[in-house]
Amino acid sequence: ERSGQIQRVVLIGPAHRVVFEGVAVCAASQMISPLGTIPLDHQSIDELRRSTKIVLSDTPFDQEHSLEVQLPFLQVTLKDFKIVPLLIGRTSNQFVSSVIRALWGGPETLIVVSTDLSHFLDYEAANVLDKSTSRAIESLDCYSLNSRMACGYIGLGASLLEAQHHQLSVQTLDLRNSGDTAGSRERVVGYGAYAIF
Repeated sequence: ERSGQIQRVVLIGPAHRVVFEGVAVCAASQMISPLGTIPLDHQSIDELRRSTKIVLSDTPFDQEHSLEVQLPFLQVTLKDFKIVPLLIGRTSNQFVSSVIRALWGGPETLIVVSTDLSHFLDYEAANVLDKSTSRAIESLDCYSLNSRMACGYIGLGASLLEAQHHQLSVQTLDLRNSGDTAGSRERVVGYGAYAIF
């Protein structure tokens, strides 16, 4: 129902391949998926760069999947929008929270945090850890999150800090792992979907 309102998507994910300090944004003019191109919101990016110390570099975005996997979902769900892609390096919840706050906006802005949950545990162990992670997310407990619980725990924790600041709640929409959908249950990856409202 909000798809026609949303004009800007702030997309936050962890950098898996390149180590850097802080938060990175790329200089590209667009991102591409099999469904087409999405323009970057350079006005928002320029304003953010004037007010916040973020890294302008295309290098962390080369072959980085954490943001790309979200693009087809956004393209199918939303109509006409621009994107602010942010990769999280070595930094704190508080710094990323300040970046999110600078981009918060109103009903025209959607903030999406991309992360897996547990990695390569057996099915039962993953279920236990992911349920614990979900409880922390639902209770806005950003400080108990760690890299074992979610590779993008810093971006996730920062979004929970902002949820606290705006007196918002989190609802779990779905929680499962790759053993539920495809492949072996010996080494699985956990996934959750959450709405902050």
